[in-house]
Amino acid sequence: MEKIYTETTDNMNKVIQHYQKEISIIRTGRASRDILDIVKVDYYGGNVPLNTIANITAPDASMVLVQPFDISSIETIEKAIHEAQLGLNPSNDGKVIRLSVPPLTEERRNELVKFVHKLIEEGKVSIRNVRRDSNDKLKLSQKNNEISEDDLKRALEKIQDMTNDFINKLVQIQTAKEEEIKF
Repeated sequence: MEKIYTETTDNMNKVIQHYQKEISIIRTGRASRDILDIVKVDYYGGNVPLNTIANITAPDASMVLVQPFDISSIETIEKAIHEAQLGLNPSNDGKVIRLSVPPLTEERRNELVKFVHKLIEEGKVSIRNVRRDSNDKLKLSQKNNEISEDDLKRALEKIQDMTNDFINKLVQIQTAKEEEIKF
């Protein structure tokens, strides 16, 4: 049973991490290094994450600066940012790429809140799927007489408690992101 608990916790943590990453790249109207996490640059024949070939900073709430380690790659980086369709217009001065982050309209904020809600709902479904898989394994163990009916009941309750805890974590992530979007 401990193996199933550990497996369940690991899988639920993976779900949380995945959706945290998904939500972190949603632009909130404030400049953040995270908005460029999804940008991949064609660099010497390979697709590499932007943050591995450039220093990314957000000096204020409306500007992100990208300073390539190799100045010769600046145009390639600028092109990759443009192709990522983040709604940002890069401007290149030969040494640094500046990204001005425009403020969000009320309509766009509402769309983003709905999108965050949709992502969190998908996360909840994923958590529940992990619960279902774990419950099925426990029921199979009981059917094969590996655990008693009382142990099964306790284990199912523990899995449900884990599920509730992880769903609450998703809700906290959602609430924090919605607050970030609204202000």
